[in-house]
Amino acid sequence: MSRVFFDELGLKEPDHHLGVGSGAHGHQTGEMLKRIEEVLLKEKPDLVMVYGDTNSTLAGALAAAKLHIPVAHVEAGLRSFNKKMPEEINRVLTDHISELLFCPTKTAVKNLEREGITQGVHLVGDVMYDSVLYNVQLAERRSQILEQLALQPKNYALATVHRAENTDDPERLRSIFRALETLAAGGLTVIVPLHPRTRKRIAECGLEPKEIQILQPVSYLEMLLLEKYAKIILTDSGGVQKEAFFFRVPCVTLRDETEWVETVESGWNVLVGCDRQRILDAVKEMRLPLGSTAPYGDGQAAEQIMSAILCCALQTN
Repeated sequence: MSRVFFDELGLKEPDHHLGVGSGAHGHQTGEMLKRIEEVLLKEKPDLVMVYGDTNSTLAGALAAAKLHIPVAHVEAGLRSFNKKMPEEINRVLTDHISELLFCPTKTAVKNLEREGITQGVHLVGDVMYDSVLYNVQLAERRSQILEQLALQPKNYALATVHRAENTDDPERLRSIFRALETLAAGGLTVIVPLHPRTRKRIAECGLEPKEIQILQPVSYLEMLLLEKYAKIILTDSGGVQKEAFFFRVPCVTLRDETEWVETVESGWNVLVGCDRQRILDAVKEMRLPLGSTAPYGDGQAAEQIMSAILCCALQTN
Protein backbone atom coordinates (compact mmCIF):
# COMPACT_ATOMS: atom_id res chain seq x y z
CA MET A 1 0.00 0.00 0.00
CA SER A 2 2.98 2.36 0.40
CA ARG A 3 3.78 2.38 -3.33
CA VAL A 4 1.11 4.96 -4.09
CA PHE A 5 2.70 7.50 -1.72
CA PHE A 6 5.99 7.47 -3.60
CA ASP A 7 4.25 7.74 -6.98
CA GLU A 8 1.65 10.34 -6.01
CA LEU A 9 3.87 12.67 -4.00
CA GLY A 10 6.95 12.35 -6.21
CA LEU A 11 9.09 10.95 -3.41
CA LYS A 12 12.58 9.58 -3.99
CA GLU A 13 12.91 5.81 -3.75
CA PRO A 14 14.31 4.76 -0.34
CA ASP A 15 17.95 3.70 -0.24
CA HIS A 16 16.92 0.71 1.86
CA HIS A 17 13.64 -1.21 1.80
CA LEU A 18 13.22 -3.60 4.73
CA GLY A 19 10.61 -5.76 3.01
CA VAL A 20 9.34 -7.19 6.29
CA GLY A 21 5.64 -7.22 5.42
CA SER A 22 2.84 -8.04 7.82
CA GLY A 23 2.82 -10.55 10.67
CA ALA A 24 2.37 -10.89 14.41
CA HIS A 25 3.62 -7.90 16.39
CA GLY A 26 6.59 -9.70 17.93
CA HIS A 27 7.70 -11.23 14.67
CA GLN A 28 7.30 -8.02 12.72
CA THR A 29 9.10 -5.85 15.29
CA GLY A 30 11.91 -8.39 15.68
CA GLU A 31 12.50 -8.65 11.94
CA MET A 32 12.56 -4.88 11.57
CA LEU A 33 14.91 -4.50 14.53
CA LYS A 34 17.35 -6.95 12.94
CA ARG A 35 17.22 -5.39 9.50
CA ILE A 36 17.37 -1.79 10.71
CA GLU A 37 20.42 -2.62 12.80
CA GLU A 38 22.15 -3.92 9.66
CA VAL A 39 21.38 -0.65 7.86
CA LEU A 40 22.63 1.47 10.77
CA LEU A 41 25.88 -0.48 11.01
CA LYS A 42 26.44 0.12 7.30
CA GLU A 43 25.38 3.79 7.12
CA LYS A 44 26.66 5.00 10.53
CA PRO A 45 24.20 7.93 10.87
CA ASP A 46 24.66 10.74 13.42
CA LEU A 47 20.97 10.66 14.33
CA VAL A 48 18.02 8.33 13.82
CA MET A 49 14.63 10.04 13.43
CA VAL A 50 11.48 8.00 13.98
CA TYR A 51 7.90 9.07 13.55
CA GLY A 52 4.65 8.12 15.22
CA ASP A 53 3.80 4.92 17.06
CA THR A 54 4.07 1.98 14.66
CA ASN A 55 6.13 -1.17 15.13
CA SER A 56 8.74 0.33 12.80
CA THR A 57 8.94 3.37 15.10
CA LEU A 58 9.89 1.22 18.08
CA ALA A 59 12.19 -1.03 16.06
CA GLY A 60 14.09 1.95 14.67
CA ALA A 61 14.43 3.56 18.09
CA LEU A 62 15.61 0.34 19.76
CA ALA A 63 18.12 -0.46 17.03
CA ALA A 64 19.61 3.03 17.29
CA ALA A 65 19.67 3.10 21.09
CA LYS A 66 21.49 -0.24 21.30
CA LEU A 67 24.14 1.13 18.92
CA HIS A 68 24.40 4.36 20.98
CA ILE A 69 23.02 6.52 18.16
CA PRO A 70 20.84 9.44 19.32
CA VAL A 71 17.11 9.06 18.61
CA ALA A 72 14.71 11.86 17.67
CA HIS A 73 11.00 11.09 18.01
CA VAL A 74 8.53 13.10 15.94
CA GLU A 75 5.02 13.04 17.45
CA ALA A 76 6.36 12.44 20.97
CA GLY A 77 4.30 12.60 24.16
CA LEU A 78 1.00 11.26 22.87
CA ARG A 79 -0.90 9.03 25.27
CA SER A 80 -4.19 7.15 25.05
CA PHE A 81 -3.52 5.55 28.49
CA ASN A 82 -4.68 2.24 27.08
CA LYS A 83 -1.81 -0.22 27.18
CA LYS A 84 -3.83 -2.86 25.35
CA MET A 85 -3.09 -0.81 22.24
CA PRO A 86 0.21 -1.81 20.58
CA GLU A 87 0.63 1.82 19.56
CA GLU A 88 0.62 2.96 23.19
CA ILE A 89 3.44 0.57 24.08
CA ASN A 90 5.42 1.67 21.04
CA ARG A 91 5.11 5.39 21.76
CA VAL A 92 5.87 5.14 25.49
CA LEU A 93 9.01 3.04 24.99
CA THR A 94 10.20 5.21 22.11
CA ASP A 95 9.83 8.39 24.15
CA HIS A 96 11.87 6.95 27.00
CA ILE A 97 14.85 6.15 24.78
CA SER A 98 14.77 9.33 22.70
CA GLU A 99 17.11 12.29 23.19
CA LEU A 100 15.08 14.72 21.08
CA LEU A 101 11.30 14.68 21.52
CA PHE A 102 9.21 16.74 19.12
CA CYS A 103 5.73 17.24 20.56
CA PRO A 104 2.72 18.26 18.46
CA THR A 105 0.71 19.75 21.36
CA LYS A 106 1.00 21.24 24.82
CA THR A 107 -0.82 18.17 26.16
CA ALA A 108 1.96 15.97 24.79
CA VAL A 109 4.57 18.08 26.60
CA LYS A 110 2.65 17.70 29.87
CA ASN A 111 2.38 13.93 29.38
CA LEU A 112 6.17 13.72 29.13
CA GLU A 113 6.62 15.89 32.21
CA ARG A 114 4.43 13.51 34.21
CA GLU A 115 6.76 10.69 33.20
CA GLY A 116 9.86 12.66 34.20
CA ILE A 117 10.94 13.55 30.66
CA THR A 118 11.87 17.22 30.39
CA GLN A 119 15.23 17.25 28.62
CA GLY A 120 15.29 17.53 24.83
CA VAL A 121 11.55 18.25 24.63
CA HIS A 122 10.40 20.68 21.93
CA LEU A 123 6.86 21.90 21.24
CA VAL A 124 6.82 22.21 17.44
CA GLY A 125 3.26 21.58 16.27
CA ASP A 126 2.02 18.76 14.08
CA VAL A 127 3.78 17.80 10.85
CA MET A 128 0.51 16.26 9.65
CA TYR A 129 -0.93 19.78 9.62
CA ASP A 130 2.01 20.91 7.49
CA SER A 131 1.32 18.04 5.11
CA VAL A 132 -2.41 18.68 4.84
CA LEU A 133 -1.96 22.39 4.13
CA TYR A 134 0.47 21.63 1.32
CA ASN A 135 -1.04 18.51 -0.20
CA VAL A 136 -4.74 19.45 -0.20
CA GLN A 137 -3.89 22.05 -2.85
CA LEU A 138 -2.21 19.32 -4.88
CA ALA A 139 -5.24 17.08 -4.36
CA GLU A 140 -7.63 19.75 -5.63
CA ARG A 141 -5.63 20.00 -8.86
CA ARG A 142 -5.03 16.30 -9.47
CA SER A 143 -7.84 14.20 -8.03
CA GLN A 144 -11.30 13.65 -9.49
CA ILE A 145 -12.40 11.23 -6.77
CA LEU A 146 -15.70 12.96 -5.97
CA GLU A 147 -16.72 13.01 -9.62
CA GLN A 148 -15.63 9.40 -10.08
CA LEU A 149 -17.80 8.29 -7.15
CA ALA A 150 -20.67 10.64 -8.07
CA LEU A 151 -20.49 12.30 -4.64
CA GLN A 152 -21.89 15.71 -3.77
CA PRO A 153 -19.84 17.81 -1.32
CA LYS A 154 -21.17 17.72 2.25
CA ASN A 155 -23.72 15.08 1.32
CA TYR A 156 -22.00 11.84 2.37
CA ALA A 157 -20.38 10.14 5.35
CA LEU A 158 -16.82 8.82 5.16
CA ALA A 159 -15.91 5.85 7.37
CA THR A 160 -12.64 4.01 8.02
CA VAL A 161 -12.11 0.96 10.24
CA HIS A 162 -8.72 -0.66 10.65
CA ARG A 163 -7.59 -0.86 14.29
CA ALA A 164 -7.05 -4.32 15.71
CA GLU A 165 -9.31 -3.61 18.70
CA ASN A 166 -12.20 -3.32 16.23
CA THR A 167 -11.23 -5.64 13.39
CA ASP A 168 -10.10 -8.54 15.59
CA ASP A 169 -13.27 -8.56 17.69
CA PRO A 170 -16.19 -9.93 15.62
CA GLU A 171 -18.81 -8.34 17.88
CA ARG A 172 -17.24 -4.88 17.71
CA LEU A 173 -16.80 -5.16 13.95
CA ARG A 174 -20.37 -6.34 13.46
CA SER A 175 -21.78 -3.54 15.63
CA ILE A 176 -19.87 -0.86 13.72
CA PHE A 177 -20.98 -2.08 10.32
CA ARG A 178 -24.58 -2.50 11.47
CA ALA A 179 -24.52 1.17 12.48
CA LEU A 180 -23.09 2.18 9.10
CA GLU A 181 -25.78 0.13 7.35
CA THR A 182 -28.48 1.87 9.39
CA LEU A 183 -27.11 5.29 8.44
CA ALA A 184 -27.05 4.30 4.78
CA ALA A 185 -30.57 2.86 4.94
CA GLY A 186 -31.73 6.18 6.39
CA GLY A 187 -30.67 8.03 3.26
CA LEU A 188 -27.10 9.10 4.06
CA THR A 189 -24.54 7.99 1.49
CA VAL A 190 -21.83 6.06 3.38
CA ILE A 191 -18.51 5.30 1.72
CA VAL A 192 -15.87 3.05 3.29
CA PRO A 193 -12.36 2.76 1.80
CA LEU A 194 -11.56 -0.68 3.18
CA HIS A 195 -8.19 -1.72 4.57
CA PRO A 196 -7.19 -5.21 3.32
CA ARG A 197 -7.09 -6.60 6.85
CA THR A 198 -10.58 -5.26 7.57
CA ARG A 199 -11.88 -6.78 4.34
CA LYS A 200 -10.43 -10.13 5.41
CA ARG A 201 -11.99 -9.90 8.88
CA ILE A 202 -15.39 -9.00 7.43
CA ALA A 203 -15.29 -12.12 5.27
CA GLU A 204 -14.23 -14.27 8.22
CA CYS A 205 -17.14 -12.91 10.29
CA GLY A 206 -19.62 -13.67 7.52
CA LEU A 207 -20.56 -10.00 7.24
CA GLU A 208 -22.05 -8.79 3.97
CA PRO A 209 -22.45 -5.02 4.37
CA LYS A 210 -25.48 -3.70 2.50
CA GLU A 211 -26.29 -0.16 1.35
CA ILE A 212 -22.70 0.95 2.09
CA GLN A 213 -20.32 1.83 -0.75
CA ILE A 214 -17.23 -0.30 -0.12
CA LEU A 215 -14.11 1.04 -1.87
CA GLN A 216 -10.63 -0.28 -2.44
CA PRO A 217 -7.99 1.65 -0.44
CA VAL A 218 -7.66 5.16 -1.83
CA SER A 219 -4.53 7.25 -2.27
CA TYR A 220 -3.45 9.97 0.15
CA LEU A 221 -4.57 12.81 -2.11
CA GLU A 222 -7.92 11.13 -2.76
CA MET A 223 -8.42 10.60 0.96
CA LEU A 224 -7.76 14.27 1.68
CA LEU A 225 -10.52 15.31 -0.70
CA LEU A 226 -12.94 12.71 0.63
CA GLU A 227 -12.30 14.03 4.15
CA LYS A 228 -12.51 17.70 3.22
CA TYR A 229 -15.90 17.40 1.51
CA ALA A 230 -17.54 14.85 3.81
CA LYS A 231 -20.58 15.83 5.85
CA ILE A 232 -19.33 13.69 8.74
CA ILE A 233 -16.46 11.24 9.33
CA LEU A 234 -16.58 8.01 11.35
CA THR A 235 -13.19 6.47 12.07
CA ASP A 236 -10.91 4.59 14.45
CA SER A 237 -7.81 6.20 12.91
CA GLY A 238 -5.81 8.76 14.85
CA GLY A 239 -4.64 10.47 11.68
CA VAL A 240 -8.12 10.72 10.20
CA GLN A 241 -9.41 12.26 13.44
CA LYS A 242 -6.86 15.02 13.08
CA GLU A 243 -7.46 15.56 9.40
CA ALA A 244 -11.19 15.85 10.09
CA PHE A 245 -10.35 18.54 12.64
CA PHE A 246 -8.04 20.36 10.20
CA PHE A 247 -10.87 20.47 7.66
CA ARG A 248 -13.46 21.31 10.34
CA VAL A 249 -15.54 18.23 9.55
CA PRO A 250 -17.43 16.66 12.50
CA CYS A 251 -15.89 13.34 13.53
CA VAL A 252 -17.30 10.31 15.36
CA THR A 253 -14.45 8.19 16.70
CA LEU A 254 -15.05 4.45 16.94
CA ARG A 255 -12.85 4.06 20.01
CA ASP A 256 -13.20 4.49 23.75
CA GLU A 257 -10.25 6.86 24.05
CA THR A 258 -8.04 9.03 21.88
CA GLU A 259 -4.54 10.44 22.09
CA TRP A 260 -5.82 13.50 20.20
CA VAL A 261 -7.79 14.93 23.12
CA GLU A 262 -7.83 18.44 21.66
CA THR A 263 -10.21 17.34 18.91
CA VAL A 264 -12.69 16.19 21.56
CA GLU A 265 -12.23 19.21 23.82
CA SER A 266 -12.90 21.54 20.89
CA GLY A 267 -16.22 19.81 20.14
CA TRP A 268 -15.27 18.58 16.66
CA ASN A 269 -14.86 14.96 17.75
CA VAL A 270 -16.89 12.59 19.95
CA LEU A 271 -15.85 9.17 21.27
CA VAL A 272 -18.47 6.44 20.98
CA GLY A 273 -16.62 3.11 21.04
CA CYS A 274 -18.33 0.42 18.95
CA ASP A 275 -21.86 0.55 20.33
CA ARG A 276 -24.34 0.74 17.45
CA GLN A 277 -26.84 3.04 19.18
CA ARG A 278 -24.15 5.39 20.48
CA ILE A 279 -22.80 5.70 16.95
CA LEU A 280 -26.23 6.50 15.54
CA ASP A 281 -27.01 8.96 18.34
CA ALA A 282 -23.69 10.74 17.88
CA VAL A 283 -24.30 11.24 14.15
CA LYS A 284 -27.84 12.46 14.78
CA GLU A 285 -26.90 14.85 17.58
CA MET A 286 -23.63 16.20 16.18
CA ARG A 287 -23.61 20.00 15.98
CA LEU A 288 -20.93 22.23 14.52
CA PRO A 289 -18.94 23.97 17.27
CA LEU A 290 -19.12 27.75 17.35
CA GLY A 291 -15.49 28.33 18.29
CA SER A 292 -12.26 27.52 16.49
CA THR A 293 -8.94 26.58 18.06
CA ALA A 294 -5.48 25.82 16.63
CA PRO A 295 -3.78 23.38 19.05
CA TYR A 296 -1.59 21.77 16.37
CA GLY A 297 0.61 24.70 15.47
CA ASP A 298 0.83 27.02 12.49
CA GLY A 299 1.82 24.60 9.73
CA GLN A 300 5.55 25.18 10.25
CA ALA A 301 6.36 22.14 12.39
CA ALA A 302 8.91 20.70 9.93
CA GLU A 303 10.93 23.92 9.94
CA GLN A 304 10.95 24.00 13.74
CA ILE A 305 12.12 20.38 13.90
CA MET A 306 14.99 21.03 11.49
CA SER A 307 16.01 24.17 13.39
CA ALA A 308 16.14 22.23 16.67
CA ILE A 309 18.22 19.45 15.12
CA LEU A 310 20.68 21.91 13.58
CA CYS A 311 20.96 23.82 16.84
CA CYS A 312 21.64 20.57 18.70
CA ALA A 313 24.30 19.60 16.15
CA LEU A 314 26.06 22.94 16.48
CA GLN A 315 26.11 22.64 20.27
CA THR A 316 27.53 19.11 20.04
CA ASN A 317 30.27 20.17 17.65
